[in-house]
Amino acid sequence: MSLGSAINTAVSALNAQSQAISMISDNIANSSTVGYKATTASFSSLVTQNYSSSAYASGGVSVTDSRNVGFQGLIQKSTVSTNLALDGGGFFVVAQVGKNGREDFAYTRNGEFSADKDGYLVSTSGDYYLMGYRVDADGNSIAGDVTNVNDLSQIDVDVVSGLAQASSVIELAAGLPADAAVGDTVTLDVQFYDSLGVAHETTLTWEKTGANAWEMTVGNATDPDDASIVTGTSASGPFAINFNSDGTLATIVPSPAELSFTGMTTGAADVNLTLDIEDEGALTQYASDDGVIELQLDGLDVDGAKYGAFTSVEVSSDGLVTAYFDNGLTLPIYKIPVATFTNPNGLQALSDNVFLPSVASGDYILRDSGDGNAGLIRGSSVESSTVDIADEFSRMIIAQQAYSAASKVVTTADEMIDTLISAIR
Repeated sequence: MSLGSAINTAVSALNAQSQAISMISDNIANSSTVGYKATTASFSSLVTQNYSSSAYASGGVSVTDSRNVGFQGLIQKSTVSTNLALDGGGFFVVAQVGKNGREDFAYTRNGEFSADKDGYLVSTSGDYYLMGYRVDADGNSIAGDVTNVNDLSQIDVDVVSGLAQASSVIELAAGLPADAAVGDTVTLDVQFYDSLGVAHETTLTWEKTGANAWEMTVGNATDPDDASIVTGTSASGPFAINFNSDGTLATIVPSPAELSFTGMTTGAADVNLTLDIEDEGALTQYASDDGVIELQLDGLDVDGAKYGAFTSVEVSSDGLVTAYFDNGLTLPIYKIPVATFTNPNGLQALSDNVFLPSVASGDYILRDSGDGNAGLIRGSSVESSTVDIADEFSRMIIAQQAYSAASKVVTTADEMIDTLISAIR
């Protein structure tokens, strides 16, 4: 009885150490896997109840795998802007889209995402899509508070192929000639953009109407390459401008100076521009240079931009995915949430380094990057594996020695049985 139980105990040890070696092998194989969490073997004794004080009933050993999913791996920089890492707790939400269109959600720390041919951010295997929600130009959720993964969508970096920005402000710093005669005029050509990114040009004309008094009129919008082609009708002014005796601006009526253009031939929305000349020193009246009656232009800045094509995306620490365009404009397009769990070590592991919730893990909570126990999202970074090769080799040596010792027990018990059989013979 005791010899048989000794063999069974040794066999349980062989089985346990074999599984430990398997875990070590798995860890070593994934030592370079982004976001991988090392698995360790946890041994527990199996005790057989003794019913006799004169005979010992050996038990055995059982082994279970344990994975510290919440353990932080080293964050390393990456040259890929869509590679992400979590500095702290939480997981990225990903989804595997089936043929029926149903999304099966999972959670991962592997932020090695890149854009596929359709512009979607996917995992290295291409099986999982990174999930987020659309935001407006200010970075706020279009759909309001997002608390359920079913409210998330696949992040498509090509959702905006290009971007233009209509002009809204003309900042002008200039001087009108104080020695101009009544009826003299000076002009300034100003280029601006409509909502479609098409350039237009208008002419601002100042006519002297009296001492320290001028009238500004606004011309129609025209083609910058051919001023004879009208592209929009001016509905602005005229504006009465008066100066103080020291050459500083006194009043402009109406104020503020709003320039409006309607009926844009491009099909764009009406353009409304604010002429910013009421700051101190922006528009003055002093003697002309060498008696030349012209506008002394010190500065002209018009906002807006022509149409620009999409070039790249970047992810900031608050989880905003921002698109960049070749005209210098930027636009927030998505925000990436962070899913947290009460017990991340209770998650069920799947292939592709993703996890599913379980009863042990609890349900997810969607948080903003850095909110509560959610880690900060780091763009152009990845989280390295938590496998320590040196530690794995140490475990391997211990497992090998234990396996050899258990096999020796089997051999010894077998020899003892053979001796017992020989004695009977």
